[in-house]
Amino acid sequence: EVQLVESGGGLVQPGGSLRLSCAASGFTFDDYAIGWFRQAPGMEREGVVCFSSGSGDTYYSDSVKGRFTISTDNAKNMMYLQMNRLKPEDTAVYYCAATYTGLIISTMRIPTSYDYWGQGTQVTVSS
Repeated sequence: EVQLVESGGGLVQPGGSLRLSCAASGFTFDDYAIGWFRQAPGMEREGVVCFSSGSGDTYYSDSVKGRFTISTDNAKNMMYLQMNRLKPEDTAVYYCAATYTGLIISTMRIPTSYDYWGQGTQVTVSS
């Protein structure tokens, strides 16, 4: 059984940094796609940064390009989202997601492309 558990959220001042972690038990990092999504109150869940191992492509939302980075530690079954130069508009619940299906750029950012989801972690950017 695959379980994804996020951690690392919290309150941070504008301009600050946070690193979110996602522990992926039961998931094998072999021919996979992973993603970080976020959902603000009253808004739809949106893809932030996503990666597909088959194509080697990475998707970045325009709003986070140059500030957020996705990475994995396959040996530890972990994925990470490094968030720098945070802005108040980055405030949301952040979710990690994974699937064994290879994805292309146009499908990576779509939530229904993923089979496994974490429970979410709150990130609040405020002074």
